Amino acid sequence: MFTARVIHSFRGCGKTTSADNFASLINDVEDRVFAVLPDETWFYPGHGDDSTLGKDRPSLPEWRSRGW
Repeated sequence: MFTARVIHSFRGCGKTTSADNFASLINDVEDRVFAVLPDETWFYPGHGDDSTLGKDRPSLPEWRSRGW
């Protein structure tokens, strides 16, 4: 899966312009990517190293709490 800038090397969802936009983005990433695809799914971000959803799944709470 090529994710462009949705998941990137800084291990987060990307820059947004407001808290509401970030909430929408992280919710979509969790609901449409992490909740649907298996941990073995590779992603190829626009920035940074390739990875799997399983490797990054434990970071979701951190991404949500820091807001980026």
